[in-house]
Amino acid sequence: MLADTLTRQGYQLVEFGKETDLLVLNTCSVTENAEKDCRYAVRKTLRHSPHAFVAVTGCYAQTGAAQLETVPGIDLIVGTQFKMNLPDYLPAPAKLQKQPEPELRHSRTIDREDFVLPGTAYSDSTRALLKIQDGCDFMCSFCLIPFARGRERSRVAEDVLREARDLAAHGYQELVLTGVNIGQYSHQGMDLVALLKEIESIPEVPRIRISSIEPTTVPGRLLEHMAASTKLCHYLHLPLQSGDDGILHAMNRRYGVREYEELVEQALQLMPDLGLGTDLMVGFPGEDDQAFENTMQTATRLPFSYFHVFSYSSRPGTAAVRLKPQIPPATIRQRSKTLAELSRTKTLAFYQRHIGRTVSVLFEQGERDGFRTGTTSNFTRVAVAAEAVAAGSIHPVTITGVMDGLAYGHLAAPAATSAHRPLL
Repeated sequence: MLADTLTRQGYQLVEFGKETDLLVLNTCSVTENAEKDCRYAVRKTLRHSPHAFVAVTGCYAQTGAAQLETVPGIDLIVGTQFKMNLPDYLPAPAKLQKQPEPELRHSRTIDREDFVLPGTAYSDSTRALLKIQDGCDFMCSFCLIPFARGRERSRVAEDVLREARDLAAHGYQELVLTGVNIGQYSHQGMDLVALLKEIESIPEVPRIRISSIEPTTVPGRLLEHMAASTKLCHYLHLPLQSGDDGILHAMNRRYGVREYEELVEQALQLMPDLGLGTDLMVGFPGEDDQAFENTMQTATRLPFSYFHVFSYSSRPGTAAVRLKPQIPPATIRQRSKTLAELSRTKTLAFYQRHIGRTVSVLFEQGERDGFRTGTTSNFTRVAVAAEAVAAGSIHPVTITGVMDGLAYGHLAAPAATSAHRPLL
């Protein structure tokens, strides 16, 4: 959205790493590595564009403004409260120049009201991200996000629908609903299910996906609607974090392992083809060998198609920094490797279930080794011969084999039978 606004103001976008007059860096602060990446991006840009005006916003700009003020080369720091107004704080393009010290636009207080967003979030992907919510009230003990993004608030429904219509008109074949805690969406009596129905009523929108959603915010009616819908993908990413009840309690998560399993069972009864992903954290303080073994058993038992593995990162200001004992880095690395191997095994098994089936695939930009890849509703990655399909098109594909984390197949019908809408 910032790129859309700046483009309309006369800027021309260039690839990261190319010579530039302005760097707008949207930062993360979930882990310490994310903050290191921010500092690296500033240094890298100034090496090839020493006169570039550097504006930093996002979560690190909210939680680490004082540290950013000490980073050489930064000219503007914009906290969460003022993030979408960043273009207003820039000098005119012809007057961009390095500042003797960074200007700070920051407030510890972040608005709790429902919000609208300027412009439309166009991207070069065949899937478009559609933000519907921000902030979180859950206060997990390891998480800095409530401090970086503020309390829960929802985007005004009509503004969501306005952007959805814009994205559909530009040819995006899948809208991915995003937010910090999207299951808590609520605007003037409209919850997530009601919003989904409104987006589905837009004729030009062929496919909708919901991004990561907290397990305790998934009601039965959402699962029932997902199962019956012709547009909503049969896909859930439900963060588990740990398969040990003691660790979940220390994390201040709002469920136990059995409650999580019951939700998964309910979803699979309604959608046997469901693609199920999760997040798993290793090395949380107090995670002894038995606790990790419980996570391994839970991750093995549940029908995940993949999981993201994160190493615990101590974040100043969170409750977990006071917990003991800390887990040695070498142990965290080994546990991460073990879980990553299990994830690959489960992905392979999930993909092999599709062999012989015909599935609908949205194909993406780019080619590799003569193949173009895309995703199914349940987030299976599928490759076919590149010359057979165009980016941004949806085709039925019969899966014939699996290799290297991809399902391979061939078109089940002539390409001409599938509608193709070009992307800008």
